[in-house]
Amino acid sequence: MIPLKRPEAPERLKKLLSGKTQALVNGVADAATARAAWKSSRVIRRDVKALLSPMASGFSRCMYCGDSQGTDIDHFKPIAKDPLSAFVWVNHLLACSHCNSNEKRDEYPCDSSGECLLVNPSAEDPWNHLVLTLTTGKYTGVTLKGRVTIQVFGLGRPDLERGRAMAYVRCKSMLRDWAAQTEAGRDEDARMIVESLTVHPFADVLYAMVRRAQTPGAVDVFGNDIMFALRNIESATFGGAQMT
Repeated sequence: MIPLKRPEAPERLKKLLSGKTQALVNGVADAATARAAWKSSRVIRRDVKALLSPMASGFSRCMYCGDSQGTDIDHFKPIAKDPLSAFVWVNHLLACSHCNSNEKRDEYPCDSSGECLLVNPSAEDPWNHLVLTLTTGKYTGVTLKGRVTIQVFGLGRPDLERGRAMAYVRCKSMLRDWAAQTEAGRDEDARMIVESLTVHPFADVLYAMVRRAQTPGAVDVFGNDIMFALRNIESATFGGAQMT
């Protein structure tokens, strides 16, 4: 997972979402009513998805696993848990059908104070809760929220771990190539490499590399050429992400 910058919804969409929410409030809607209202709101669903797609990494990748293409609008706080949040823009994320239907579903675990124990990539930096071992592609939770997030979203699936490990190999190769092309003054070739890096699956691998490059001893892990690339492409690849 990587941090995602949520855009402001257009006024027209805001009004549509607000109107639907008010109708649910006025009708004291239950989950079945809210779900039916959501499913019948074709125009709203179309516009919400159109707004979520460019917000996602790469070519509209799933905001949870980062591998598959996002096809579904997921309600971060499920309609089953909170029917009145069905049309709330900040509650919408783009997910692949597997993460949405087979992993997260209606899960929304909370601690004893009522705080959600799932990382919301549009509201916080996953880096603060999850550590990615680049060579194995394995996530480890460094907080309770991180551990619960790995479990609920299925981030430890073998196919995802292998995919991340292979993405690390690709990223290193492409970053070395970027450094070589830049040093040779082939700016267009270097630009195309950065563009390719921003759209390939598992953006979380590159993000973890950028973050790791800011830590002591990183040059011993990556080498000078990759460190040079990571320091120089950070703004181009994650300019909209809040790295705190």
